[in-house]
Amino acid sequence: MKKHFILLAILPFFFGCSDSGFNNNNPYLPNYTFTIDIKMNLPAYSDLQFPSNAVYYSAVGIKGIYIFNTGSGYNAFDAACPNQAPSSCGIMTLKGINIVCPCDNVEYSLFTGQVTGQSGLQYPLKQYRVEVNGNILRVYN
Repeated sequence: MKKHFILLAILPFFFGCSDSGFNNNNPYLPNYTFTIDIKMNLPAYSDLQFPSNAVYYSAVGIKGIYIFNTGSGYNAFDAACPNQAPSSCGIMTLKGINIVCPCDNVEYSLFTGQVTGQSGLQYPLKQYRVEVNGNILRVYN
């Protein structure tokens, strides 16, 4: 009986506290809590129904967010440059399947959030969680 109690007491530490490897720690960028529902059947978001398309949503996050259809799911990343303190030049711009930081012209992949074609930068894009329910995407932090 004592062994079962100990096992039940430590199991939550191994299984219940998992965050699926999701790490948003970046000293340049604050964490804001939000939840939004995006209806992909609305004209402003209908591009999200097709792979390799992205839309910008300005009302949440630090500088807004980019939502991207990878073809096998969706990614959502903050539009603030991850290796710069938030500033007036810090809103990323869309360039195909990448977004570009106007402060240093560094490109980040919307598939992975990582820097493309360069190394040495410490932080990837700040990523948010995405859930799909029919034609509705829920993006949250």
